Amino acid sequence: MLTDGKAGDLAQCVGVAEALNCPYETRTVAPKPPFSWWLPFGPTDPREREGRPDSPIAPPYPDIAIASGRRAAAYLRRIKRLSGGRTFTVFLKDPRTGPDAADLIWVPEHDRLRGRNVLVTPTSPHRFPVTRLCELRERSAPEIDKLAPPRVAVLIGGDSRHHTFSEDDQTRLLAGLRRLGEEDGASLMITSSRRTPAGLAYGLASLAKAGGHLYWTGEAPNPLGLYLAKADAIVATADSTNMIGEATVTGKPVHVFHPSGGHDKITRFLGTLQGMGVIHPFPGPLKTTTYEPIDATPLIAERILTDYAALRQQETKGPAGTA
Repeated sequence: MLTDGKAGDLAQCVGVAEALNCPYETRTVAPKPPFSWWLPFGPTDPREREGRPDSPIAPPYPDIAIASGRRAAAYLRRIKRLSGGRTFTVFLKDPRTGPDAADLIWVPEHDRLRGRNVLVTPTSPHRFPVTRLCELRERSAPEIDKLAPPRVAVLIGGDSRHHTFSEDDQTRLLAGLRRLGEEDGASLMITSSRRTPAGLAYGLASLAKAGGHLYWTGEAPNPLGLYLAKADAIVATADSTNMIGEATVTGKPVHVFHPSGGHDKITRFLGTLQGMGVIHPFPGPLKTTTYEPIDATPLIAERILTDYAALRQQETKGPAGTA
């Protein structure tokens, strides 16, 4: 797996690799200017070429290489070339260089890229497939199991390139969560991220302490899987399509809070899920209806294995007209 280390990109790659049920390793690319400026088009940074010590693309080359993030796109193309075409290459999300960037490309439905080798799904791959959530649901977790229903997993992101949590946004979000606890009798299981503004993180911790809710402060182990598995409903912020995609695997209603800002692609993504009856506005009435879980990860893994097998079969047959 090739990424530049971004947590969201790495999580998607790991989720797909785990669904393939085969050994894997992660490689991190770290191109420096001016080469980083030219990516994803290339060339790769000569300081990370295959012959250099600790190169992320050093041989031997794998059967399958999965990459995500624009900085990794040129490195994936180079692996394809260096392997003599034997490595089956997969790129997650739009590589921005067209459908020839890899043997198989996955994009979410709200991206525009299409092609014969482009797989499109409504949500993103992740590390919480339905089978894992079923296992976690049955696992004993005394701190969570003692919470009174309805249990609501609260997934808080933070400031990003397209969204900002203003003071008014933070006040509105905290008021909505407080109302869930006081008026709906909900037990909250709250997680935040490194992007969460400090003031909002403090407000969430105070809310949890005052209301007898759970708030994950960042120490290991991460309880996100357990929160998702044991939730009756979910609240998530609109700044992270990955986070919302993970929530839709539960089959439980997802209530989306919109901070200031936005982006056309995120609006299309949320519109698709709203049309499917999966997401609801937050603050707003708590929903407990269910739907068939949406899980892109096994679909991507299945397509990889199918196309990989076809590539190997083509190699066995050899060029047309040969024995």
